[in-house]
Amino acid sequence: MAYDKFTVLRSSAVPMPIENVDTDQIIPARFLKATKREGFGDNLFRDWRYNSDNTPKQDFVLNNPIYSGKILVAGKNFGSGSSREHAAWAIYDYGFRCVVSSFFADIFKNNSLNIGILPVTVSPEFLDKIYTAIEKDPKTELEVNLPEQTITILATGEQESFDINGYKKHNMLNGFDDIDFLQDIKDGIKTFADTSLY
Repeated sequence: MAYDKFTVLRSSAVPMPIENVDTDQIIPARFLKATKREGFGDNLFRDWRYNSDNTPKQDFVLNNPIYSGKILVAGKNFGSGSSREHAAWAIYDYGFRCVVSSFFADIFKNNSLNIGILPVTVSPEFLDKIYTAIEKDPKTELEVNLPEQTITILATGEQESFDINGYKKHNMLNGFDDIDFLQDIKDGIKTFADTSLY
């Protein structure tokens, strides 16, 4: 199994209402030498999180102890820029399992789905409601229900549906990457190959 199965996630959330966050801001290029997925979380938003002397920047949200959780609530156009999959690795390695935004860059969205991060696209109006709820109570929880394809602000009961590709949804529910999916259907592939006419 490539990663944990994703069904229903209930968690508090970290608000980062910054628009046009690109992949170089998510994980700067100087940290791309590694080829394994481990360790990237330490450098997630590195230049925003730390000063040049490696001390934490107190005004950055990930350094604020009142915010925590497995859901990152981001501004519009999250994950733009270069196609580096390391950006998704960094978010996963840090501990986020879901990113909510009103718009994602396509390549980032697919890279996230490939490794077990659920990108949830909501309307700008619902995104504002999430920010308002977190501002009122930093510990407020969201429920992301993948089988039903809904996201709910539990404190208010407000809910919105989201779209996801059927194949990617199947893989997320089962914790599959593309290789796992093929392994899961290998008997069917073999049967098809054995019975097909050439």
